[in-house]
Amino acid sequence: MYKSFLKPSFDFIFSFILLLILSPVLLIVITLLYFFNQKNVFFLQSRPGKNEKVFKIIKFKTMTDQKDEFGNLLPDEFRLTKMGKFVRKTSLDELPQLINVLKGDMSFIGPRPLLVSYLSLYNEEQKKRHLIKPGITGWAQVNGRNTITWAQKFIYDVYYVNNISFLLDAKIFLLTIKKVLKREGINTVGQATTESFNGKN
Repeated sequence: MYKSFLKPSFDFIFSFILLLILSPVLLIVITLLYFFNQKNVFFLQSRPGKNEKVFKIIKFKTMTDQKDEFGNLLPDEFRLTKMGKFVRKTSLDELPQLINVLKGDMSFIGPRPLLVSYLSLYNEEQKKRHLIKPGITGWAQVNGRNTITWAQKFIYDVYYVNNISFLLDAKIFLLTIKKVLKREGINTVGQATTESFNGKN
């Protein structure tokens, strides 16, 4: 009952309430990013959701679109702005995903929605992460986030899929608050962002 009815009901109700409560914060971040990120405020990208159905994820944009002389995007560390670093460290970049939750594309808690290009790289066990809606936060995020390997992340993701419960969600919610306040696991060591998944790492 929790997985099929209560969890999606909570997602809809709380995402609506939070969007109303946090609207002043959202407006402030939008204004700051408009001026500091060359008017680029939102980041929209196709991501696979439940049953690998693709949707557009919404985040605050933390990097510019600067390219080299050959038209290739510069490495992340060169495109990540000072304002973008702050937004990312405080996890404010995730707030627009409340819209995805309200729409039903995502849940508050579940495996993070990754790139569409990764779909062909998963093994059969890892594919199970797509049996449920992706989340803003999840079991992998509170157990290392970007400081653990992809293999470890997927083990945590599948564990969550197989063990969804109100108590587990409550635990993840509380641990997420702790992680955000302590700003833990934002980046992979030595990198501005996390490394890409290649099917082996």
